[in-house]
Amino acid sequence: MCAENRWPCCWTPQREPVHCRINPVNAHARMPLPDVTEDTFSPHNFERLTRLVGDHCGIQLPPSKRTMIEGRLRRRARVLGNLRLDDYCRYVFTEGKIAGELPHLINALTTNKTDFFREPLHWGSLTQQILPEFSARSNLPIRAWSAACSTGAEPYTLAMVLNAYAASHAGFQYGILATDIDTDVLETARRGIYPRDMVSPVPEAMRAAHIMEPQDPACKDVRINPDLRATIGFAQLNLMDSHYPVGAPMDLIFCRNVLIYFNKATQQKVVSRLVDNLKPGGYLFLGHSEGIAGGDNRLTLCTNTIYRRN
Repeated sequence: MCAENRWPCCWTPQREPVHCRINPVNAHARMPLPDVTEDTFSPHNFERLTRLVGDHCGIQLPPSKRTMIEGRLRRRARVLGNLRLDDYCRYVFTEGKIAGELPHLINALTTNKTDFFREPLHWGSLTQQILPEFSARSNLPIRAWSAACSTGAEPYTLAMVLNAYAASHAGFQYGILATDIDTDVLETARRGIYPRDMVSPVPEAMRAAHIMEPQDPACKDVRINPDLRATIGFAQLNLMDSHYPVGAPMDLIFCRNVLIYFNKATQQKVVSRLVDNLKPGGYLFLGHSEGIAGGDNRLTLCTNTIYRRN
């Protein structure tokens, strides 16, 4: 590994020690805490809390997920002073703290499962069929959007694939927008620091080109190199908003494994707004367990949950 492709494990671009900073949640977790394992929401508070989340970001939280919800919000309630769950709801709804607390509530309850090169058939179709098609019909830069980027594995995978294509096709250019509603995962994505095991699906040549090894052999983290990070702009965006401020229409939109958390009516509205921001001839990628049955008639299914705008 060349020297320029190494980085000091314990420093971020702002030169803050990554492994030395104390997370407020963990700091409180070290303090003696009352036993709250039996603490639960009242039926009324559970219903209005899940309704608030559903109205704000479309995520459906049925009673079957009550244990998960309570476990995550106990951690948040500790940060606010070891509140019990019903006291936390009183803090949110009765004491007028809803505006300031809502981002923390959403961050606590969003699910952020992500992997590099997840759903490999999508990346094969992109490289072998879609990108050659774009190159044949235009020399304009490709605009791509990862619409629920989580901690960044999807947009960085996309950047690696587009960079590899550009290396063998003179004049090919691209830019990537990556958005998510969760501000915590966006910060992780911007930093581009991951456990070594997480990047194991990345092909060896791409790892050598784009992933920096730590100078300290004891460090278990690696980092996306600055050149690749510079190709991606990260921003917060709520897919429940009526308008997506993403600029000019996109050639590629990835919105994978997100619709499964919405009800059917919300799924159709989100897909419609995504298509509004997709160029004619552009492609929408959904997760392999998702579809748009009864959805937007501007889309045609190509293969493997890849849709083309007519």
